[in-house]
Amino acid sequence: MEYKDYYKILGVDRNATQEEIKKAYRRLARQYHPDMNPGDKAAEERFKEINEAYEVLSDPEKRRRYDQFGADWNRWQARGGPGGFDDFARQWFGQAGPHVQYVDLDELFGQAGSLGDLFELLFGGVRPRAGARRTTTMKGQDVEMPVEITLEEAFHGTTRQVERADGRVVTVKIPPGAHTGSRIRFAGLGHPGLFGGPPGDLYLTVTVKPHPVFRVEGSDLWRDLPVDLYTAVLGGEVPVETMDGTVMLKIPPGTSCGAKFRLRGKGMPRPGNAERRGDLYVVVHVQVPQRLSPRERELFEELARLYRNRR
Repeated sequence: MEYKDYYKILGVDRNATQEEIKKAYRRLARQYHPDMNPGDKAAEERFKEINEAYEVLSDPEKRRRYDQFGADWNRWQARGGPGGFDDFARQWFGQAGPHVQYVDLDELFGQAGSLGDLFELLFGGVRPRAGARRTTTMKGQDVEMPVEITLEEAFHGTTRQVERADGRVVTVKIPPGAHTGSRIRFAGLGHPGLFGGPPGDLYLTVTVKPHPVFRVEGSDLWRDLPVDLYTAVLGGEVPVETMDGTVMLKIPPGTSCGAKFRLRGKGMPRPGNAERRGDLYVVVHVQVPQRLSPRERELFEELARLYRNRR
């Protein structure tokens, strides 16, 4: 089995950062992608090697294992490998017989460690079975990507163009009702699979920008509504802007500052069921007149006397 220098395959230094590895992978993936080289078997094999290298080096834990055991793979092969498990045992235990040492596979290979992981680590996904070796398919890695949208986009739904791992740009749809923290899955838009395996998925994590008028609580909306003193005292109707148009709100006589009104079904679409919507809560803020004419002041003074006498 030929030892593969994944760093050399991607053309990066062994101390390369994750960002440098990702940048190199994306450049090479575009260059050797089968869609860009139809019928070119060499390019197809090179593309598989590039994905195999990125699969390991983009994962910190897999990269650590590769860095730890890569040199031993070279020494094992230099002795005439592959020669099966016996040659491997002589490489690790010496010619004079094995030195028995009990180790914890979880400590050696992580929480998911097992003998199967050992074979996968040594043979790159090829596990001996009934005297033969079989290449196992591997699903591509999932991709996590943040996206920021406006409240209007969250209300109506929107689209975004995202660049896939292979360099292609695709348009994805964000459904109505998305809210901050929503995690939307797009199947098959992650990293390509290996050895014919399925691609990974793309996950968009949504953040909704703050709005100058509305506050969001789940699927409900809240907003403040300025109401003049005269309407608050005498009652009347005032226009209220909602996410989908203007409605008239009836204000009862004697409405106090801070009074709350509920407009059913005027909130945000509910995730997974855009036909159902939350509510809009309107909080009244009574506006006191700032400039009074002499006549207005006279009338207010008269009202004040009447009020005090009534008490």
